[in-house]
Amino acid sequence: MEVLKITSTQNKTVKEAVKLRDRRDREAANLTLLEGYRELSRALEYGRTIKEVFFCPEQFLGVNEPALLESLYQHGAKIFQVPDFLLNKMAYRDRPEGLIATMTMVKHDLASMPVVENGFYMIAEAVEKPGNLGSILRSADAAGVDGLIICDRRTDIYNPNVIRASTGALFAVPLAVTETSEVLPWLKNNKILSIATSPHAEPVYTDIDLTRSLAVVVGTEQVGLSEEWLNAADINVRIPMLGKIDSLNVATAATILLYEVARQRNWRCGTGKVKL
Repeated sequence: MEVLKITSTQNKTVKEAVKLRDRRDREAANLTLLEGYRELSRALEYGRTIKEVFFCPEQFLGVNEPALLESLYQHGAKIFQVPDFLLNKMAYRDRPEGLIATMTMVKHDLASMPVVENGFYMIAEAVEKPGNLGSILRSADAAGVDGLIICDRRTDIYNPNVIRASTGALFAVPLAVTETSEVLPWLKNNKILSIATSPHAEPVYTDIDLTRSLAVVVGTEQVGLSEEWLNAADINVRIPMLGKIDSLNVATAATILLYEVARQRNWRCGTGKVKL
């Protein structure tokens, strides 16, 4: 493995990596930052293109990092060893775990979303906070969705905080980024029911048959789903609130709904029945 060493903050490669902390520079370069062993290994596992890897052995948390670096090198990445202060300068978060990489961003359109029999989809409208979007991705992967559609985007899906919060699920879950005006006819044409969440709905989410081909729809952190979705959805459901507060964090609400779908479908990987 060929390893190049960089020690100066004035190095052009370092400067270009630092610029990727800004969304406009990410979009201009069509590159984003990955930080940490788990994110890099999952990006590699799911066939993403890693361009450059910067590492600092003193920050490694385990013993598997050298093998990962070798694999990344074999897949075409350039490998740079940098001192502690340089890695911290590039880092988007406080603890990059000794590994930072630049990765080519992939475009996700609705035409590439798989349509499967009895499909199970998640739709997130106008989610604003990267951490929430990352958590939704993580839950979507865990619950076994066939795809996640992000409509009326309010945050960059390749924000490093999205990748971090998703623990790499961004690479595993089939994704589409589009507008509500495109999603609604797509659902109708593919005979996929939309289940929208609203605190004002009468049915409780557990009372609805969720074993059909469907998409669960959640909205923004502040105001929930738009009137367009509430009016267009096939069914509106609510999650009961027993306290004084009338809404849940969007990622929490999404997880509750996703796991109810998985429960009703017997988890796909087994009968879902416990023998006593």
